[in-house]
Amino acid sequence: MSELSKIKDLKPGLDNVTVQVRVLETREPKVVQTRRGPRTISEAIVGDETARIKLTLWGEKAGSLEEGQAVKIEGAWTTAYRGQVQLNVGSRGNIEEVSGEEVPEAEDVPEDIPSAPETPRRSYGYGQRGRGQRRGGWY
Repeated sequence: MSELSKIKDLKPGLDNVTVQVRVLETREPKVVQTRRGPRTISEAIVGDETARIKLTLWGEKAGSLEEGQAVKIEGAWTTAYRGQVQLNVGSRGNIEEVSGEEVPEAEDVPEDIPSAPETPRRSYGYGQRGRGQRRGGWY
């Protein structure tokens, strides 16, 4: 069993995250196109006593949460989107209902959302090399 993380401490790029949260909002499952083809996802807003976060449920996990539930999520991973950290759970993850006393009520979850540092897009200088110039053995 991995150690419980607090929502406010989550950063992009974490793997095998475990949190105990209250489900604040849920959305209907939808199909999105990914590099691996169409995938079913659903989104939810979940939170603990430190902050709230958008949770994306992938594949068979899509649509598995209900507003108001208290759940423990294991095997999740984090990503960044538009400057905010997001939590994801898919087939390798596990979601189990826990006692409502172990997580705060919805009205006690702060509005704070963990932010992800904006990463500047790297420039690899393809502009100069793409004009037929041979440099550094790339061609």
